[in-house]
Amino acid sequence: MTAVKADNIYFSYRSYSEEDDRPESVSKALDGLSIEIGKGEYVAVLGPNGSGKSTLAKLIDVLGMPDEGKLAVLGYDSKDRDHFWDIRENCAYVFQNPDNQLIGTIVEEDVAFGPENLGVPLPELRERVDRALEYVGLKDLAKRQTATLSGGQKQKLAVAGALAMEPEILILDESTSMLDPQSREELLEIVGKINREKKTTVINITHDMNEAAGCDRAFVIENGKVTLSGRPYEIFADRKAASGSGLMCPVYVDLAFEIAALAGKESLDPDTIINEETCSDFLSDLLLNISASCEVPAPVSADDPARDVILSVRNLDHTYENSEEKVLDDFSLDIMRGEILAVVGRSGCGKTTLISHLNGILKPSSGDVVFFTPDKRELHAGNKKDLRELRKHVGLLFQYPEYQLFEETIYKDIGYGLKVLDIDEKDRDKLIRQAADAAGFPQEMLDRSPFEMSGGRKRRAAIAGVLVMKPDVLVLDEPASGLDPRGRIEMFSMLGQLKAAGTTVVLVSHNMDEAQRYADRICIIRDGKAAVTGRPGDIFENEGKARSLGLAMPSLFVFSEMIQKKTAAALPGILWEKHGRTPADEAAAMVRSIIRYRREHDV
Repeated sequence: MTAVKADNIYFSYRSYSEEDDRPESVSKALDGLSIEIGKGEYVAVLGPNGSGKSTLAKLIDVLGMPDEGKLAVLGYDSKDRDHFWDIRENCAYVFQNPDNQLIGTIVEEDVAFGPENLGVPLPELRERVDRALEYVGLKDLAKRQTATLSGGQKQKLAVAGALAMEPEILILDESTSMLDPQSREELLEIVGKINREKKTTVINITHDMNEAAGCDRAFVIENGKVTLSGRPYEIFADRKAASGSGLMCPVYVDLAFEIAALAGKESLDPDTIINEETCSDFLSDLLLNISASCEVPAPVSADDPARDVILSVRNLDHTYENSEEKVLDDFSLDIMRGEILAVVGRSGCGKTTLISHLNGILKPSSGDVVFFTPDKRELHAGNKKDLRELRKHVGLLFQYPEYQLFEETIYKDIGYGLKVLDIDEKDRDKLIRQAADAAGFPQEMLDRSPFEMSGGRKRRAAIAGVLVMKPDVLVLDEPASGLDPRGRIEMFSMLGQLKAAGTTVVLVSHNMDEAQRYADRICIIRDGKAAVTGRPGDIFENEGKARSLGLAMPSLFVFSEMIQKKTAAALPGILWEKHGRTPADEAAAMVRSIIRYRREHDV
C-alpha cells in the first residue's frame, strides 16, 4: 500500500505586483520531483535549506497543489477537490516552531481544536484528547495555560494535537530542532511509538543525521528533485555522494571512516555501519588488528590562553511579571574576552532569560550585568545612562531570526542600525556589504524581501544586521538550529573567524556535539543558577555528573566509549587517551592508545 506517490511534480512560488495579476518573480521549488512512500513507513527527508523539502510536505498536506505532475496521497489525487477533506483529515503537520500552530489558551483546548473542527462528537472528543495527552506525557498539564509551557512541552503539545486527529500520515518539519537533547529524545521516542503501534506513516524532514539513521528509508532532495534514496546507512556509506549533497554523516559513521583511513581502508562496507552496534563491533575488531606501524597524527595541544573578563553577570535575579517563581536565582558568571562560551541546559532553565539581560533587553529583579570596555570603563546594564552605549558593544540575535526582520529589503534591514546612528550613506553601503559577506549572505539577494527567504537565509540576514554594528560581544540563541549540515559548518566557521578577529561569542545551544567541539567553555544552567562552568573536556569527562545536570553526552564520546569497552576486554588495563574534539582527533587518539598498549605489552 502506498501512502504518498509523487510523479514528476513541479511547483513554483510567485509574487505579484500591486498593479496587475502578472507575477513579478517566480521561484521554482519543485522541479520534476518523484517519490513513493509506503503506508506505515518511517522515512527521513533530507537536503539543503531551500531544496524543496517543506514545499513537498505542504503539498502532501494539501496546503498547496502541484503546478504540474500528479501527487496521490492515500490513493487520492491531491488536485481532486472532492477528496480534499479525505486527505486533510488523515494528514497531520507538526511545524518547526510550535508557537506557529498552538491555538488554544489551555492545553486540553488546544488538543481538542483539530478533532473538534473535524466534527468529532462528544464523548469521543474527550476520549481522544485524554488519550493524546497521556500518550505524550502531558495529561497532568491538561489545565495549564499553553503560554506557560517550555519549548519541549509545546512541541509535545503540537504532537498531541496531531495525534488527536488520528491521522494516517504524520509530517514532522524540523520539529526537534529547537529542543534540548532530553526533550528531543522523548519526542522521537513518542513518534517511534506512534509509528510502531499505530502503523502511522511518519515523514520526518530533518537536518539531524542521527535522526535519519533511525528511519526505514531516507530521501535526499536537491534543487526540487530527489537525488539520493535508500536505507540511511547505504547513503552514508557513499561518503563522497553524501557530502556532495550537503549531508553530514552521523558521528559514528564519521569516526568509522577516520579509523578505517588510519588502518589503510578507503571505503566501508554498508553492512558494517547499519547502526551504532554493528559499527562498534566492526571498529573494535579493526582496532585490535591495526598495524603497529601505521602513521598516526600527534596529539593536538590544548590552547588555553589567559583572558580578562569582558562581561560580568553579578548575582542576577529575574522573576517574570505575574509569576512568583525565579527564572534566574542569584546567577553569577564571568564571560572572558575573545572566547566562545556555550550556554546549555534543559528547556525552561533560564538560558534565553539570561542572554536577554546581557544587553539590557530585560531588566533584572536584582543584581547587574557589567561590560568592561577596552579602556577598562564599566557600563552597567541596570543603568539607563549606560544602556545605549552598552548595546553598541553587545549584539544579540534571537532564536527565531524572522522576528528581527522587518524592513522591505534585506539591504535596508542590515543597515537599519547604521541609519539610526546617522552613518554616512557611502560608508553605510560598504559596512552593509562587508557584514553580508561575513554572514555568508549572497550579495545578489540584498534587494530581496526578507519574507521571501528560506529559514537559513533569514538567519544569515539577521546575523549580518548584528555584525554590521561591529559588536565586541556577539550573543546568539541557537544560531545553527534549522540550518542544513553545510550551513551549520559555515555558521561555526564564521563564528571561529569572528573569534580570531577578537569578537567574544556567547551562544545558547542544545547541541552537545557542537558545544564540545567549538566552545572554549561551557556554562550549564540548572534551577536558575550557573551549576557548572568549565572546559568541554572537563564537563563531559564524568558522564554520570553530566547526566545528573540534565545534559546528554556528545555523540562522539558515547560511541567512542562503546568501542573502548568492547576493545578493552581483549586489552586488560589499557589506558585510553582523553577524547578528541573531532572524529579525526578521536580516531587518532584511539589508535595511538592501542599502538602504545601493544608496544608496552609486546602484543
